[in-house]
Amino acid sequence: MKIVFDGRQLAHAPAREMHNGDWTAFQETPARAEAILAAIGPAGPARDFGMDPLLAVHDAAYLDFLKIAHADWRAAGRTGDAIGYAWPIVGRRPIDLTRIDARLGRYSYDAVTPIAAGTWDAAYWSAQSALTALDAVAEGASGAFALCRPPGHHAGRDYCGGYCFLNSAAIVAAEARRRGLGPVAILDVDYHHGNGTQDIFLADPSILFVSIHADPVADYPFYWGHPDEDGEGAGRGATLNLPLPRGTGWGTYRPALDRALAAIADFGTRFLVLSFGADTYAGDPISHFALQRDDFAALARHIAAAGLPTVTVMEGGYAAAELGNNVAAFLAGLSSNG
Repeated sequence: MKIVFDGRQLAHAPAREMHNGDWTAFQETPARAEAILAAIGPAGPARDFGMDPLLAVHDAAYLDFLKIAHADWRAAGRTGDAIGYAWPIVGRRPIDLTRIDARLGRYSYDAVTPIAAGTWDAAYWSAQSALTALDAVAEGASGAFALCRPPGHHAGRDYCGGYCFLNSAAIVAAEARRRGLGPVAILDVDYHHGNGTQDIFLADPSILFVSIHADPVADYPFYWGHPDEDGEGAGRGATLNLPLPRGTGWGTYRPALDRALAAIADFGTRFLVLSFGADTYAGDPISHFALQRDDFAALARHIAAAGLPTVTVMEGGYAAAELGNNVAAFLAGLSSNG
């Protein structure tokens, strides 16, 4: 399996985040990617596909904001990383906002996603890594793995959140459709709901989004991922949410996976984008499922049995000591079917 990672993805290194009412060390560190690479072996470099695939998914004004947000924060006399503190609760008006504080609120939705000096470069090359993996599959590989860091599935068309800035899974899905590889489905198996991915394709009938995740009644991102969310307008029926309770192990997870894979088959899927988060692991410090390392291999084998060309993009997973081996087990399971 082709593995793609660009060293510039390590440039994103905020010092802290606001979590549960207090400052805490930033969880989505460069050490995550380093641990994965140490376990799975060397990765090939990313190619630069430019801005067009990003603009197919993200708003141009949002991308412009990401490029300069940290510099504007420092120009305003601030130190450290740029982080918002005020968010519009009813609507985000398309007005010209001067203060960096206002723009941070306009283009984000939480206080756990600081923008550091290297954030734009890291996010840009994370997306390019995913596109490079897509290229490998489009040229005939059965699967490829993009070590996307920072992750992407919480990022919407014009907002960041949940450690995510550019939605690599959505970018790959849109580009695969543009290349005529569809019908395209996205399967999200991160612990947290991929609210940004859902939002991007909510009214789009041509891309199926299926997510197995922690019940948002109790877990982040709270406001999205409930079972009654099945799309909007022409896209109704092209979204499937399968929330599960805290404590879920493989015995409970597998029936949800079977339902997800059945929906993907029924959609007539010919190309799969897989948002993989290892934060479903029993020892993850910020999540509450109970999957074990062997379960990651079983999960991957079930997905691989569908026989679909698949681009896997890395999302979450924060148990640093076990993360690399858990990802390695998952990739071995994906490779078991070809």
